[in-house]
Amino acid sequence: QVQLVESGGGLVQAGGSLRLSCAVSGSIFSINAMGWFRQAPGKQREWVASIGSSGRTTYAGYVKGRFTNSNDNAKNTVYLQMNSLKPEDTAVYYCCGTKLGENYWGQGTQVTVSS
Repeated sequence: QVQLVESGGGLVQAGGSLRLSCAVSGSIFSINAMGWFRQAPGKQREWVASIGSSGRTTYAGYVKGRFTNSNDNAKNTVYLQMNSLKPEDTAVYYCCGTKLGENYWGQGTQVTVSS
């Protein structure tokens, strides 16, 4: 089992920044990728960014250049630095760990961007 706990969400004005954290615990051996997803009210959950075991990062087009995904292996924590936030970034943000083909999800953290 893998446990994921997100933190760092909140209310911010447009143009502001937030850093989300995802603490990973449990059976973390063989986790081969970590990702961030988000879900706005009335919309489907969408992919935001991923980081592989090699450290290679990929981003959805709508956040590329504004969001940065990183990890601290010593702390078993993944981060999502979000800059130049827009009202359309408002959503619940979830981190997801993939291990042996199975996805593990955190409980989510709310990000609200006011205009």
